[in-house]
Amino acid sequence: MVFEASFFLQNLEAKFCFFFFSFTLTFLFFSLLLFILRVKPWCNCHVCQGFLKSTWSLEYRNLCDWYTHLLRKSPTGTVHVHVLGNTITANPQNVEYMLKTNFHNYPKGKPFSVILGDLLGKGIFNVDGKSWKFQRKMASLELGSVSIRSYAFDVVSSEIRNRLMPLLSSVAAKKDNTALDLQDVFRRFSFDTICKFSFGLDPGCLKLSLPISELAVAFDVASRLSAERAMNVLPLIWKVKRLLNIGSEKKLKEAIRLVNVLSNEVIRHKRENGFSTHKDLLSRFMGSIDDDLYLRDIVISFLLAGRDTVASAMTSFFMLLAEHPEVVSNIRQESDRVMRLTEKSLPSFDQLRDMHYLNAALHESMRLYPPVQFDSKFCQEDDVLPDGTFVRKGTRVTYHPYAMGRMEKIWGPDCLEFKPERWLENGVFRPKCPFKYPVFQAGLRVCLGKELALVEMKSVALSLIRRFDMEVSRPSQTPQFAPGLTATMRGGLPVVVRERTD
Repeated sequence: MVFEASFFLQNLEAKFCFFFFSFTLTFLFFSLLLFILRVKPWCNCHVCQGFLKSTWSLEYRNLCDWYTHLLRKSPTGTVHVHVLGNTITANPQNVEYMLKTNFHNYPKGKPFSVILGDLLGKGIFNVDGKSWKFQRKMASLELGSVSIRSYAFDVVSSEIRNRLMPLLSSVAAKKDNTALDLQDVFRRFSFDTICKFSFGLDPGCLKLSLPISELAVAFDVASRLSAERAMNVLPLIWKVKRLLNIGSEKKLKEAIRLVNVLSNEVIRHKRENGFSTHKDLLSRFMGSIDDDLYLRDIVISFLLAGRDTVASAMTSFFMLLAEHPEVVSNIRQESDRVMRLTEKSLPSFDQLRDMHYLNAALHESMRLYPPVQFDSKFCQEDDVLPDGTFVRKGTRVTYHPYAMGRMEKIWGPDCLEFKPERWLENGVFRPKCPFKYPVFQAGLRVCLGKELALVEMKSVALSLIRRFDMEVSRPSQTPQFAPGLTATMRGGLPVVVRERTD
């Protein structure tokens, strides 16, 4: 009797396994078939063949430069990559249509939220609809308050005074022309500041010993591997790897686990010890949100936005300054006038606001090297863009700030030149139309942290420019970008730092 029961259970288990794997294979087959029918991976057009065979790399160091070339040649400023099911545009009219006029037809979309869902969960950058509106309203109230802006300014000033300046001074004092990776310094600086601002946590990445932070490493790995998912022509590949827990998906899972452990520990600690007197963003949100998992998702999104974007923008800015000493000289002259020649303290908020040339130089740098080189939405219903491009339902539609900054139709024949003056009228900074300069997005999704980010960047830039001379170790070399959610230079930005003598 026992033998029969055992035989029956084994037989049932075998049948279950057979039907489970049969169903899985059938599901994968039809998913692959549906994907093939939708994105046309057999397309023979020159754009798709250039992408599939990577022939673009024979002429261009970066994929974004190839896309720029294609968009500049296009009469409408729009191209199609059929094998990716992606319509890419650098047309300001299309950008305004997507981000404002017909905003509701171009959400982030499920394909995007699936790619970043494991890392960002239901955070503001990974959701649409009611959840997005709720988080945006809450974030808008907090980030717009005088108290949070004052707290952010204090955090940045403290990090500059107590860590950034001493670190660069110690490097300059060696006088042996040792190269310092400025990109790594900015990534450490921005991670310290955004962790303090978001969590009330100090990872200490920019201490003189330049320690390795488990959270920073895990966050880097999670961001990079999440971004690499989007580069797969067949999303099925990474989904199967995730199902089987192998390769890059196994590494991603472990990195996200560590991020979750550390963030959950911070939330638990605040719950147990109180948070009402704390000024960080998490403590402010905890007063109105009881779901700790939701809190984790919200704060991780701000961590992603505030860390990598600022570091990327600062790295590109100092790379351009090394090639344009006249811009450095103009910034120093302006700061001497506003802060007085002998003043050594950090600039105040009001002083930063009066430095129009510095503001123009930063905006010009981000025109050429935006921290986020492209952004995608997914079309909900069949549509026609203002330039006449038909967009089928479910199509990924990408606007490309990197390419837009290099379009003669938008910026004129000198579009490839670094000219802060294009942002000035009679010496006063004048912003451009956000739909031709969507570096901070535009319309209903315009970046809520824009002003905080600009104040941070101006504070850092001015502090370093007034005190140090920097020489890039490999000048005039076109940067090559690593895959990721934000623009990161391969090999970093090695510089030789010297104290100013003039």
